[in-house]
Amino acid sequence: MSVPATMSWPSLRVSDWTPTRDTLHMWTQIVGKIRMAHAPLINHWWQVTFYVSPRGLTTSTIPYRNGAFEIEFDFVGHRLEVRSSDGGARSLPLRPMPVAEFYARVMDMLGRLGIEAPIRPHPNEVEPAIPFAEDHDHASYDGEAVTLFWRQLLQANRVIGEFRSHFVGKVSPVHFFWGAMDLACTRFSGRPAPPHPGGAPNCGDWVMVEGYSRELSSCGFWPGGGEEGAFYSYAYPEPDGFADQPAGPEGAYFSSEFQQFLLPYEVARAAPDPDRAVAEFLRTTYEAAADRGHWDRSALEDNPFRWQETPAS
Repeated sequence: MSVPATMSWPSLRVSDWTPTRDTLHMWTQIVGKIRMAHAPLINHWWQVTFYVSPRGLTTSTIPYRNGAFEIEFDFVGHRLEVRSSDGGARSLPLRPMPVAEFYARVMDMLGRLGIEAPIRPHPNEVEPAIPFAEDHDHASYDGEAVTLFWRQLLQANRVIGEFRSHFVGKVSPVHFFWGAMDLACTRFSGRPAPPHPGGAPNCGDWVMVEGYSRELSSCGFWPGGGEEGAFYSYAYPEPDGFADQPAGPEGAYFSSEFQQFLLPYEVARAAPDPDRAVAEFLRTTYEAAADRGHWDRSALEDNPFRWQETPAS
């Protein structure tokens, strides 16, 4: 049974859940740093990300000694679940609590499972960067709002995943970066990029140099940039004339503040066909980057339905 777009694309005003959003951001940074401590480096920091799951956000499998573990934010049952390959499991209810308490309880859970977690206990890409153990400012958790946010991520993950399938060049998974708290997917031209200048708050410039070491077109969704969040698209390095290219659908625009194209989530949600509206935004802004940047599009793009069109043998 199909679900009406007005239900599957939920409304969530940023102003209605900002304290919860900011607390959740810090919680995801703690868990993300735990993954980063144990996963080997993959280009552009792909080893640190989360993935949208049927119940929330998961680290996926994290290697640990001769086994593995996983941490999942369950935004349906509102619990943090830790599961290890040796059969161990621990669970933490998600409820209003300071970041300092969440941090202490997560570390205690890991310790009880015999998992060491040597992380740098400070957040990145935010200002001020309050050490996790001292952060009593962020302490909100509105479970209903968090579930709505996860449902926004479900829709964004699905449509961006379809968009990703049309590219046969180097392309990232659709994954959730806890640094900026956004769902992202990045396509690459195959050429190197000039060193990124950095400048992200409380984040070493070398982090951005690694992340942007190759010419790219990146898109995604994050809970900012519009009344209900926004889809975004940018290029690095930005080719001449990129910002002046037309972007669809109506309501999409280039933000001089953020230096990227934005499609407010509420515009997509209210469209007759939200999937088509977001797909048009992703396609037109990628084409702006690829065409202005002189990418070899014939070598990088393909039809993801090509096998369906092959006659049965």
